[in-house]
Amino acid sequence: MSSRYVQPLRILAQSGFLGFVIWLGVRYYRFVQMMSSGADGSVAIRPDGIDGFLPISGLLGTVSWLEGYKINSVHPAAVIVFVTVILVSFLLRRSFCSWICPIAAVSEWSWKWGFHLMRRNLRLPSWLDILLRSLKYLVMAFFIYSVAIAMSPEAQLRFIQSEYHMTADVRLMNFFLHISPSACGVIITLVGLSLLMRNPFCRYLCPYGALLGLVALFSPLRVTRDPDRCVSCGVCSQVCPAYIDVMHKSTVASPECIACWRCISHCRCNGALSMRAVRRFIVPGVLFAVLVVLLFWGGTVCGKLSGHWHSSLTVEEYVRLLGK
Repeated sequence: MSSRYVQPLRILAQSGFLGFVIWLGVRYYRFVQMMSSGADGSVAIRPDGIDGFLPISGLLGTVSWLEGYKINSVHPAAVIVFVTVILVSFLLRRSFCSWICPIAAVSEWSWKWGFHLMRRNLRLPSWLDILLRSLKYLVMAFFIYSVAIAMSPEAQLRFIQSEYHMTADVRLMNFFLHISPSACGVIITLVGLSLLMRNPFCRYLCPYGALLGLVALFSPLRVTRDPDRCVSCGVCSQVCPAYIDVMHKSTVASPECIACWRCISHCRCNGALSMRAVRRFIVPGVLFAVLVVLLFWGGTVCGKLSGHWHSSLTVEEYVRLLGK
């Protein structure tokens, strides 16, 4: 069966999650406005999924949890989302980046639009590309060192319970609502580069993607090439957004692979490329799509059922914190 249908499924998943994120943001903005105005707290409902935008809180809470403390009760959903994304990346490679992440979705749509306008995407020299790719690993190492090594378990707990961490979600929202000229310039530059290049932020700067790529190295799933069926046309390498030379590999083990299925979907010789588990069992595209959505959604369900989803902060505490 042709795998071309996978791309429409992936774009549908991207669009669905992006729409959900926008809806979540609007709900959260209304919640904060109500709390800031002193409205009746009985009608204000905080969307706990907003904690998914706090990966540092998720990392901090996960490390603290592994060190024997309870799951961060201030932003528990941040921990659940963080752990879920790690699990998805282990089982299904970096599919979070190409199927779910709203930033990656906007970036991908931008470079595709840029390709439509200019009939090409710019590509940096290999030496410069490798040098810049190391930046995201340096940023990742900085955060992991700062949270997991430099901070003692007691310091982690104190920070989790601090008022600064309690209002981390509000601070993030205000960062974008009252963005500084320099930050705005950086975002505009990244958007402009996304029109010219394939996923520049994801490829060079995103520490989350760097971590997920390292986790994905241990994934049982990999794109696999059948040399007996491959005609060496090079299309798979051309369409890969990560510039992986798929045509000359037996399996794609690179941490840059985002499991987008573009190489498989565009393969001119059906069956030459496939997604396989432990290099033997073919994983159909529709099954892969269903697993991505179900595993990510399932993490949310598990968090709610286990009582680790809703923040322990009361409406009164939010009103007090926002009034400062």
